[in-house]
Amino acid sequence: MSLKNEARSAFQNTKSFYKEYVSGMTRERLGKEFYEDTDRLKQLYREAIGEDIEKSGIPRHNKMLRLFSSLTQRLNPTRRLTFGLSIVSFIGHYLFGLLGITNFIVFYELLMPFSFVSMLILLMVELLEKTDVKREIDLAREIQLGLLPPTAYTNENLEIYSFANTAKEVGGDYVDMIETPQGMYIIIADVSGKGLSAALYMVRMQALVHLIIEKSNPSPKELFLELNDYVKSDIKDKTFVTACAAFFPSDESNFTFARAGHNAPIFFSKERDATFDLRSDGFALGMTSSANMENHMQEKKFHFKAGDSVLFYTDGLTEARNEFGEEYGEGRLDAIMSIYGSLHAKTIVKKIQSSLETFIGKEKPADDITFTCVHRPE
Repeated sequence: MSLKNEARSAFQNTKSFYKEYVSGMTRERLGKEFYEDTDRLKQLYREAIGEDIEKSGIPRHNKMLRLFSSLTQRLNPTRRLTFGLSIVSFIGHYLFGLLGITNFIVFYELLMPFSFVSMLILLMVELLEKTDVKREIDLAREIQLGLLPPTAYTNENLEIYSFANTAKEVGGDYVDMIETPQGMYIIIADVSGKGLSAALYMVRMQALVHLIIEKSNPSPKELFLELNDYVKSDIKDKTFVTACAAFFPSDESNFTFARAGHNAPIFFSKERDATFDLRSDGFALGMTSSANMENHMQEKKFHFKAGDSVLFYTDGLTEARNEFGEEYGEGRLDAIMSIYGSLHAKTIVKKIQSSLETFIGKEKPADDITFTCVHRPE
């Protein structure tokens, strides 16, 4: 194994500078980032032009002006002025040269340097601002990861092991385990959307879940009904949340379960040596009124004996794709649970993680991936 010397030298020669500059510039990474940047430009074009304008036959130069306006509006007024002056200076330099009137323009020789320096300064300021934003997002990521439960947990009745991976710096998946004197709550949820907005909503959901459980020790269905009141309290808020909740009593060999439009967990019964989907009716949180949810949501009770396991997961796991566009799918999860379902929770999670990594290869997940396994040891 080779060890990298991470200490920085006080003197940096040309060779070391070149190595740092080109670090990470592999063919695969450059190609992938080029396509990502192209997609961003396409998204900017769609936002600026819109489908209605694209189909209306407006002249191309008007579309370009609209695109240019949309791009510059993302700059503050000072930077917008600097950008405009640099563009005017650049065009003026070639226009005066083309017309042959350079001798009559006193500041002609300064136009090109001014344009170049203005653009360079503007680029550096934007990069510095982006770096500051990246630092803030990294801090938000640390805070969010700090709110997640421990990866591993064990008591005399249960083994719990979790895995979480965000598609971006922060994510909208939520997994939690809350221990009370009466038993253990397991909650997994997926906030619609990705990124910072979904992460903030997830933090809000976590605070509400803890508040409700500490206040009243509700059943899974009661927990969802009260959560739905909070989610639906803001009429303008169009966010919805899919979730599963299970309660494992301390002194009983069973658990109660409710599902709010989420992926059905996979249950392994050692006695039957078989897997089952824990399907039950229920709308996602924020999709309908609490009165309607109460009428349609089912709460079920299942035996949970020694050697049994149950896997909770978000759709990012089953919808992860490989380089050929194939989805990981529920079939692979079911097969792993069928083979390893009677083993420790950590073993099951590690088997799933290994299988997923082998399947997707070098592909980057497009969605947050979260799953947790609960096992009753023998």
